[in-house]
Amino acid sequence: MGVAYKDYYKLLGVERSASKEEIAKAYKKLARKYHPDLNPGDKSAEEKFKDINEAYEVLKDEEKRRMYDQLGPNWKDGQQFTGGPGFENFNFNFNGTQGGFGGGMNSDFFEALFGQMGRGGFGGRAESDPFSSFGGSYGRRSRRGSDVEAEIEISLEDARKGGTKQVTLSSGGSSSNLQITIPAGIRDGGKLRLRGKGNPGDPAGDLYLTVRYAKHPVFRVDGLDVTCDVTLQPWEAVFGAKKRVPTLDGEVEMNIPAGSSSGRKLRMRGRGLGPASGRGDEYVNIAISVPKPEDLNEEQLKLWKALAGRQ
Repeated sequence: MGVAYKDYYKLLGVERSASKEEIAKAYKKLARKYHPDLNPGDKSAEEKFKDINEAYEVLKDEEKRRMYDQLGPNWKDGQQFTGGPGFENFNFNFNGTQGGFGGGMNSDFFEALFGQMGRGGFGGRAESDPFSSFGGSYGRRSRRGSDVEAEIEISLEDARKGGTKQVTLSSGGSSSNLQITIPAGIRDGGKLRLRGKGNPGDPAGDLYLTVRYAKHPVFRVDGLDVTCDVTLQPWEAVFGAKKRVPTLDGEVEMNIPAGSSSGRKLRMRGRGLGPASGRGDEYVNIAISVPKPEDLNEEQLKLWKALAGRQ
């Protein structure tokens, strides 16, 4: 039965001559677009996400990409036996011949490839089963799985307090859910390492997650400091007031000094982001709400005119 051909370059929207950087850039853009977390219940998006992950796993690896370019849908068959440097142009078939030498697979060839194992160095098993010392895999050596890098978005609240978050890992056409722990105080751009959660191998590779702060509806971030806006009525600005203001730990009551003008910033120490030993601050930006004349009743309009010294 033939293998269904997937054009990995077409899946990622790149040319066959694309560089590793161009491939990585295209993958990240598509991964964000079709990620299951952003498309809940969308089966087509989930399948697309699996396909682009499969494509990226091949094209980011120079050896896998070379095999794919040469063999197309049968590229995985070429992984059953690969020699070291210098053997890139030889095709092995183990039927007594080997195209690169124009003759039989003799002892000189084995010595060149495997050293002394080609001359009886197989622990007494060379005559009956010359490949048995390779665990029956015919020259395939176990190797560590490659590491995987990805990004994860977290809320500012999770960044401050820490917590757990579920992420979906996709590889080789399958996906799995994983609970990860967010350490309290983690910075934007910080990395989380999950041992053994990368690509399979012996041992499996690691997964590195780069943390990014999600855009917040209330707070703006500047390093470890956060800023929010609080709106005052004119009389609150003149006489001062107690206002409920938001923080990353919930609302708190804040004393607004009398005579606070629009644009003034009030600081609350240690209410920002970062580790407990060096947290940033929260800044409350004062804005004053001024009514439009058409929104005032007659009595209010007279009072405003009196304040302005107008009749």
